[in-house]
Amino acid sequence: MQNPFESIQSELKEIKVLVTQLLEPKDDLSQKMYTINEAAKIQRCSRQTIKNRINSGFIKASRKGKNGNYLIKHHELFNSLDEVKSLKYKRQA
Repeated sequence: MQNPFESIQSELKEIKVLVTQLLEPKDDLSQKMYTINEAAKIQRCSRQTIKNRINSGFIKASRKGKNGNYLIKHHELFNSLDEVKSLKYKRQA
């Protein structure tokens, strides 16, 4: 007969490994920049929708060069998702 504490101890070791993996620092996304194409793929919408959100001010973006592409910071892209959802469901007086 196998000692029941051995199986519990092995399962606890597995849990410990998983918890340490969860607690490890992830990549720093605060400086990550996205192009309009990448932002459209992330938000699952068209390029034109992203451009419209930039022009309307929902997403803040910077231009690279005089006629360059827009670059969108990581937090701007994901914060804009929350703002759009909250505006969508606001009650109109």
